[in-house]
Amino acid sequence: MPKKGFEEIRERMLESAKGGIRSAYQSEEYVLMQAVNAYLETNRSLNLAYERLSEWFGIYLPEVKMASPETLAKLVMAVQSSGKDEAAINEAIGDAGRAGEIHNKLLSTIGRAMDGEDSSAISEFAQMTLDMSDSLKRLDSYIKKASTRVMPNTTYLTDHMIAAELLSRAGSMERLATMPASTVQLLGAEKALFKHIKFGSRPPKYGILFKIPEITNAPREIRGRIARVYATKICIALKADHFSKNFIAERLKKDLNESIKRIREKPIKPKNEAPAEGFKRRGFQRRMGRNNPAGKRGWRQNFRRNP
Repeated sequence: MPKKGFEEIRERMLESAKGGIRSAYQSEEYVLMQAVNAYLETNRSLNLAYERLSEWFGIYLPEVKMASPETLAKLVMAVQSSGKDEAAINEAIGDAGRAGEIHNKLLSTIGRAMDGEDSSAISEFAQMTLDMSDSLKRLDSYIKKASTRVMPNTTYLTDHMIAAELLSRAGSMERLATMPASTVQLLGAEKALFKHIKFGSRPPKYGILFKIPEITNAPREIRGRIARVYATKICIALKADHFSKNFIAERLKKDLNESIKRIREKPIKPKNEAPAEGFKRRGFQRRMGRNNPAGKRGWRQNFRRNP
């Protein structure tokens, strides 16, 4: 075949590959995955910035602690711009009683006096923290709208953030919709699962699904069963979202609530204090010594029988 023929075939194959990639990225699910990853990473950065700002501002006003990053940033900027003005502090935090308390502590604080350069530096950092907080709110609003469009049934059953995190862990909507319920239940608990497989520790019962209030607030003994029921219904919702596009979440939610009610009403079996007869649970024992084939340090499997 002449060289020109090879070039034409190559160009057609490249155009076909580009077309396939272009077609695949038309789906909104990939944008949603990037958005939720950006939200999670920004949230971690905001928590770190909040801790740093708390310690920094504690040099000047150690008597005051604020629970919210946004409120702390506004307080820092108010103190920097207006000094010890109680009205400005009240406008920043939106609590007249707390503003008066902070004003009194500003007048009698044991902290360092804030000079011009210090004030400017901490104010810029507070503004950055406030911008991150505003970005998180806008990202959360976008994720809620996008997840409702892409995964309406799953979002209705769980929450827009939980649905988006499940999608991000799976990598695509098709892969997530074809996963078994046991895999969906453990998404987000990969480290604990590998630790169980390698070292024989307790197996995980839930991953991302632990963020669901019905699982978080349930007694420890029944959390795994509730997570299993949730994973089963989520799998049905995912298949409806990806394949049939039918909205069946209301019926699924009703069945889910009935199942959770039965689990809660069922008496909890007491745990056996004595281990069962036969082999004990397999574990690993540290072995030291020069004769160990793995080197001076290694692991060996340890099987033990009950006496």
